[in-house]
Amino acid sequence: MGRDDSLIMVVKTSDLFKDKSFQGFLSHNIIDYESIILKNYGFITRKFAENDPNYKQPIAYSSIVNPDTKQIFVFQRSKKDKAYGEKRLQGKFSWGIGGHIEKSDFKDSNPIRGSMLRELHEEVYIDGTRMSLILGYVNDDKDDVGKVHFGILYLVETNAKEVKPKDPEIDNGRFRTISELEDMCASKDFDIENWSRISLGPLKEFIS
Repeated sequence: MGRDDSLIMVVKTSDLFKDKSFQGFLSHNIIDYESIILKNYGFITRKFAENDPNYKQPIAYSSIVNPDTKQIFVFQRSKKDKAYGEKRLQGKFSWGIGGHIEKSDFKDSNPIRGSMLRELHEEVYIDGTRMSLILGYVNDDKDDVGKVHFGILYLVETNAKEVKPKDPEIDNGRFRTISELEDMCASKDFDIENWSRISLGPLKEFIS
């Protein structure tokens, strides 16, 4: 079975936004979208989900932060087709690690959190202790990728001084300050993915 035929978690857009729709970022303290997803999810093949905005694909989107140094792990997605199949995100800079939620993630009592932990384990090596919490949610219907995805923004705090890429999907990565991230977003030399741009404000607020 190919990647496009794999079954992934989805939630009907009408069920997700029954009570409150938004664009950009919304704090977990305002509304608990995680619980709404866990009460209304289903599974369809990836090839259909990627082309039907009537469904949203929940993505646990994890930003790794060292609160002592006030730095965030930033990486660049691979530009190579063989290493990174999602052409819409190839080569983009990001500070959010995540992927689709699969049936294997249901080994955890919360499959969204299970997906978050699996993706971290698969993509990076963190030499230090860590803890995680949901900071909020990211939605961007104006973007080709965003209109069929919904981000659960996890904050992963660690005392590690270094995070090393493990997966070939990541070309390079290192900790950077908020000021560096702001400079990257303002520069034409860096192609920053939209979800990372959206999450920068709440991350800065948390670190500050």
